[in-house]
Amino acid sequence: MPVTRTLGPATVVALHDGEGTFFQPREEAFAQVSPELWARADERDRGAVTADGQWLLRFRCFAIRHGDRVTLVDTGIGPADSLAASWAPVPGRLPAELAAAGIDPAEVDTVVLSHLHTDHIGWAVVQTPYFPNATYLLQRADAAALGRPELDERLFAPLTQTGQLRLVDGDVPISAGVTAIATPGHTPGHQSVLVEYGERQLLVTGDLLVHVVQLVAPETPYAHEMDPETARDSRTKLLKAGITLATPHLSEPFVLV
Repeated sequence: MPVTRTLGPATVVALHDGEGTFFQPREEAFAQVSPELWARADERDRGAVTADGQWLLRFRCFAIRHGDRVTLVDTGIGPADSLAASWAPVPGRLPAELAAAGIDPAEVDTVVLSHLHTDHIGWAVVQTPYFPNATYLLQRADAAALGRPELDERLFAPLTQTGQLRLVDGDVPISAGVTAIATPGHTPGHQSVLVEYGERQLLVTGDLLVHVVQLVAPETPYAHEMDPETARDSRTKLLKAGITLATPHLSEPFVLV
C-alpha cells in the first residue's frame, strides 16, 4: 500500500511512478558540493547513491484527499512513449499506484503541475487528458518560458480543447488548508503545494529540492535550475524546522525538516 501522512482532514498519499539513476554524474549536477557535504548528505539519505557513486532518484506524485476532493500534485514520468522516455525509466507505475490507493482517475478534481519538466507531466495527457474531470493548474510563467512544439501538441492542445487547463499567477487556494504556492527558481513558474492544519504544515515540494544535499545545505545550486539564486531563496523561505516535506526524488517520500 502507498505510504501516507495525515494532517487533520487531509491525507497525503505518495505514489511511486519509478526509479532510476540520473543521466549525469551527481558531481556535475551539484558542482559546488564538497566531499564533506556529500558525506553528510549520504548519511542523511543512503538510498540516493549507488555502490558505484551514481545518483539514484525516485519519481513520485502525491495525491491529497481532503473531504470529498482529490488533488494530484504532478503526474510522473508517464507511459513508455512519454516525453521523458529519452532519459527517465519509463513506463511509470502511476495507474497501478492510484488503483492501490483506491483513487479512480475520474475522482481527481485538481491536478497541480509543479512545472513542465518531462518527469512531472508524463501521465497528464495520454492522447486525451488522463484525469478527465480535473482542472490542471499551471503557472503562466512556466507556460510562457518552457512551451515548445511537442508540449503544445501533447499537453497544451488536448487540455485546451477540453477546457481543463487553468493558467495561474502566484498562490492559488485549492480548498481549506490546501494551497498551490509559487516557488520559482527551478523554473520560472515552479509551484509547490502547502497543506496546513493548525500549526502543522506539509509541503509537496516538486523540484524545490531534488536531492537531500539541498536539504542539508539549502543554498546548494543545482545545474538544471533556471535561476539558482531565486531557487535558493524559495528553498530557504520554506525549509523551516518542523515542516514535513513530500518529495518526488528523495529516497523517502516524507521527510521532516
